[in-house]
Amino acid sequence: MGDLKESKPYLIPDEGEEPDELESDRLCEPAITYGSHSIRYSYADYLTWLDDKRREIIDGIVHLMTAARTRHAKLSYRCIMKLGYFVEKRKGSCQIFPAPFDVRFPKNNITDDNKIYTVLQPDIVVVCDPSKIDEKGCIGAPDIVVEILSKSTARYDMTTKFQVYQEAGVREYWTVHQKKQQVTIYALQTDGLYDEGVVFQEGDKLSSNVLKGLRIDINELFKDLYPG
Repeated sequence: MGDLKESKPYLIPDEGEEPDELESDRLCEPAITYGSHSIRYSYADYLTWLDDKRREIIDGIVHLMTAARTRHAKLSYRCIMKLGYFVEKRKGSCQIFPAPFDVRFPKNNITDDNKIYTVLQPDIVVVCDPSKIDEKGCIGAPDIVVEILSKSTARYDMTTKFQVYQEAGVREYWTVHQKKQQVTIYALQTDGLYDEGVVFQEGDKLSSNVLKGLRIDINELFKDLYPG
């Protein structure tokens, strides 16, 4: 299909941030372009890429990812531990998967590898339907997706990925904002759209409609990440 030409990474700075601060906490997911036109890649193509680069595909367009920085990794680990402890204690059917873990989003129930054009690697997914899990990852919408927002990916996570998760029917989309030290949960409504989101911040205990009885202390989640 031709050589891949990578575009330059883009950064979405928070207001008032300095360039050196952005550089120190960069998590880049630049889109890949192909000359004057885009080539639509499928999951079958994705499986042939054997280098060590992490990629996502959205509607056949490839996006590169790089390894998470320290705070990002710590937050991910803490979320996984708290979710995992809750699920293990309840001994239910839900399973927790951290990135890198492929989630395939087929259209019109067509699950052939060469007909799937959206494959994402969320930071964390919760899947409560065992039939969606196979050796390749998850096929279909997880019950919960967690994305830890970074300066370079906030717009991508809150627009492009938000739309994918909403259209696919992910029941809850959690966004973890590192600097604001808050978690927002968007819940899918009966009309197929997410609500405006519930924000959990300092002093709150996060709760979930999908994982009934779950409580996560926001203070514990962000403890010592930004020492004074």
